[in-house]
Amino acid sequence: MITASLWGQQKAYVFSLQEAQDYAVANNKTLKIARSQAALSDKQVDEAIAGGLPQINGSLDFNTNFNYELDFNPGGGSTEPPDINYSLLDAGDYEVLKVLQQMSAPAEGGGIVLEDRTNASVQISQLFFSGQYWTGIKLAKIGRNIAEKNINLTALDIKESVVDTYYLILITQDYLRIIDENIENLEEVFKHTSDMAYAGLAEQTDADQIQVNLSQVKNSKKAMDRNLQLNFNILRFLLGLEINEEIVLTDEIEQLLPALEQQSLAMPMLDVEQNPTYQIMLEQETLSEKSIDLEKWAYAPTLTGFYSYTKKLMTSGFDLSPNNVAGFSLSVPIFSGGTRYSRVSQAKIQLDQTRLNKEQLEEQLKLQDRQLTYNLKSSYENYLTQKESVVVAKRVYESINNKYRLGILSSLDLTQANTNYLQAENNYITSIMELLQSKLALDKLYNNL
Repeated sequence: MITASLWGQQKAYVFSLQEAQDYAVANNKTLKIARSQAALSDKQVDEAIAGGLPQINGSLDFNTNFNYELDFNPGGGSTEPPDINYSLLDAGDYEVLKVLQQMSAPAEGGGIVLEDRTNASVQISQLFFSGQYWTGIKLAKIGRNIAEKNINLTALDIKESVVDTYYLILITQDYLRIIDENIENLEEVFKHTSDMAYAGLAEQTDADQIQVNLSQVKNSKKAMDRNLQLNFNILRFLLGLEINEEIVLTDEIEQLLPALEQQSLAMPMLDVEQNPTYQIMLEQETLSEKSIDLEKWAYAPTLTGFYSYTKKLMTSGFDLSPNNVAGFSLSVPIFSGGTRYSRVSQAKIQLDQTRLNKEQLEEQLKLQDRQLTYNLKSSYENYLTQKESVVVAKRVYESINNKYRLGILSSLDLTQANTNYLQAENNYITSIMELLQSKLALDKLYNNL
């Protein structure tokens, strides 16, 4: 793509057919959305992986009891501890008893005041075993692959639309050139006929008939001009350009037809696995297979480990909690009322449906290949016929025009010959467009755009 100055003022985007496709792939907004979806899928894979990595969480807690006082002797009785035979206690029991005795010792006021407490803690957890975790990562990666293949499919659709619109603009421009030439010839004939009618050498009705025909052709030109602008607007949208941007197309139909005629005679065989839609279906099948594994792993146990460290910034004397805690957690599914079995069964049914859809798609693609190949051959044959018809119609029109100028034929004959010629040109242009579209449809099916 190159940018050129048009009339010394406005910048114009200049595109060949290939450059237009490349520019659309880089700038089309629909494709940008598809790429952002793929980027989102990448982050979802990262999220799935991160779920099995070490998790570290910190917390800071503050508790106040508003100086609440524990009263161990509400009845006013003796607070002396009972006599205890310490020889019967082991070391652990002795330490606990010692703390309890300290707690039961009367504080000033007859009890223990619970002071404010502040703890800072850090907890680390790690997943050691979970079959669903590893299967979940595989599912996330398959989802990413599907998103990437959706980009390819969307790009193929955009390319097809760009090529089709590009062709349509070229066809319309060619037909407008034909109409302009026809208008110029009819205006010359009308002037000649009017002069002859003024001189009494021809009937005024002859001039009127030619004028009516000329007006019809001019109205057709106006309609084609509006269609041309509409097609340019569609192309701007596909390319991601603003509506007021100027576009210049460098390729011409005459340059594209020779290569197209050669390709129409020899087409490659369809390779179903190269079709983007079929590739997505293959990924869907893999996704369904992994979904069964995911549901089966719900029967397996899950093992996690943790470690917690607590730093006691403010504490009361009544504190028996340790600073360091570590452990393991083993979760073993025992009975779910048939829920897990039902989910596995559903996943298997979905896999069967996906495989049937894949087989159906393969058959549809092969049938489409045969139909499109048939359409291409028919379009090519019709193109050759209409091409010859234009030559004949133009020769007839020129012959009748010469005879009309000599006064041998009437204006009605000339008008009819001109109508036939324009119809032949229209049929020829239509046959070119059908040929281009038939070839384009096969190229898309073969992923060859």
